[in-house]
Amino acid sequence: MKKIIVLVALFSSALSMAQNSAKAKTLLDDVYNKVKSYDNIYVDFKYALNNKEANINQETRGDVTMQGDKYLFNYLGSQQLFDGAKVYTIVPENEEVTIEDKSAEENTITPSKMLTFYKKGHNYEMDILQNIQGRKIQFVKLTPIDTNSEIKNILLGIDAETKHIYKLIETGKNGTKTTITVNSFKTNQPLSKSLFTFDEAKYKKEGYYIIRN
Repeated sequence: MKKIIVLVALFSSALSMAQNSAKAKTLLDDVYNKVKSYDNIYVDFKYALNNKEANINQETRGDVTMQGDKYLFNYLGSQQLFDGAKVYTIVPENEEVTIEDKSAEENTITPSKMLTFYKKGHNYEMDILQNIQGRKIQFVKLTPIDTNSEIKNILLGIDAETKHIYKLIETGKNGTKTTITVNSFKTNQPLSKSLFTFDEAKYKKEGYYIIRN
């Protein structure tokens, strides 16, 4: 009888975990489909990096405009542009522009992937539901399938009504916690046709050093 009870308990637990995972997958699919339905997306965000042991506590902000794979990313006084073929990193402080092929960003989480990266390489489960300033934010816990990953887990906070990502909390195995909070999320904005075009002649005229990798 005890063995039967244990088996029933294990079965119920496994069933509950499967249902939890299925709910998380459905929610993430809703988010992905919503993101893909927009012609373009503009995100203004706050970035925080914290590691108590290393006494690191940094905060800054940034913004990114995305259209398909293309993006224009402003962060820490620098700008990164991806026109679909090449990545241009513009650093006004150093008066430098670094140009790299698309392959240089394929294995990293780039701005164009920041709203869809969770589709591959993770196990996921529903986490806590929080009420943040009147908004219901449902968190989904993502755990990398690759056991060698430097990431311990990621909490993805999703607005239950809009299905937009509100917050990302990444915890590294070294204790570093990275938090990205969305301040503004705009879609289908009127964009200049030249927004994702790099004007090399302009930067050469301004005396920038062009580096090609």
